[in-house]
Amino acid sequence: MIKNLARTAALPLLLAPLALPTQAIAAGAPAAAAPAAAVLALADAVDLVPVADESRTGYTRDKFKHWNTGLDAADGCNTRAEVLLAEAVESPAVAAGCKLSGGRWLSYYDGQEVNDPAKLDIDHMVPLAEAWDSGASAWDAKRREAYANDQDAATSLVAVTARTNRQKADQDPSTWMPPHPDVQCRYIGEWTATKLRWGLSADQAEADALKVYAEACETTVVQYTPAA
Repeated sequence: MIKNLARTAALPLLLAPLALPTQAIAAGAPAAAAPAAAVLALADAVDLVPVADESRTGYTRDKFKHWNTGLDAADGCNTRAEVLLAEAVESPAVAAGCKLSGGRWLSYYDGQEVNDPAKLDIDHMVPLAEAWDSGASAWDAKRREAYANDQDAATSLVAVTARTNRQKADQDPSTWMPPHPDVQCRYIGEWTATKLRWGLSADQAEADALKVYAEACETTVVQYTPAA
């Protein structure tokens, strides 16, 4: 059953451009063309997500290595800490070993303000188990690690209250949506962008839910860049 369908008019969603990591180019070699960003209305983006049956056979969380050394291997911070630093409304203090204290964050799933980084989880927009079910089971370990630590798309990882992250668990939008109704169009846009970025499918119940939300979120815009 689809729960908590947004009850207010949807606000436009424009996802920030998604930067891809710079690749070293050998002298004299032509630069490879970077994947082009796509910008679509949410309904059109939802139509691009392939529909397929899901299977969790063989899944274990440790098949997605995280958290790794993040975007900057020299900063002493892992991916979790780098996401917290990037999403802070007020920057925390950073001590030796990238230990964070203080700071302020807004958990958009529930609209809660958080002042203690220990009370935040870094949510995978499309949970690891859901990614496995919908295509990641066929990936190699390197690609699964890249997925689990994806900071090259601003919406792949998000700092939210531990409570809402654990309520969500591995559910897709057919069974769980953020409790704050005003952000549900944003959430559906970011979910869809992540599925398209990584070439993941949706099962029929999920696809049906996405279509229903897309009808209610007609002004939402999705921008994504296919993962390299």
